[in-house]
Amino acid sequence: MATHNSNNLGQIIKQQRILAQMTLRELAARSGVSSSHIGRVEMGERFPSAHVLQRIAGPLGFDESELFALAGYLSPQPLTAAEMMTENNIRQLDPIVANMLRQEPIDIQRAVIVLLTMLKNLAKSS
Repeated sequence: MATHNSNNLGQIIKQQRILAQMTLRELAARSGVSSSHIGRVEMGERFPSAHVLQRIAGPLGFDESELFALAGYLSPQPLTAAEMMTENNIRQLDPIVANMLRQEPIDIQRAVIVLLTMLKNLAKSS
């Protein structure tokens, strides 16, 4: 398993929850994971199991594989950013942006994709 930073993952989960305009209690109700456990994950005090990630992915608008990759449960795949965007059923990146992202490390590519996913979800909720 890849190394992980529970604080970064917790921050991403919290940001996505806030973008989805959900309280901890609402996410807990939708996912079946206790609000106290989710809160500890968001603060970086606990690292979520694959089971917890699986349960919170849908309510947060993530594809399970996105959260698994961010958590280090999936090995980095040598896909380009454009391929990853297509794989996750997100509109393809502009070719210039995709070419620029291709030159970045996989972690940077994934971070950009997470941010784009968050923005897409925010736009959907507006």
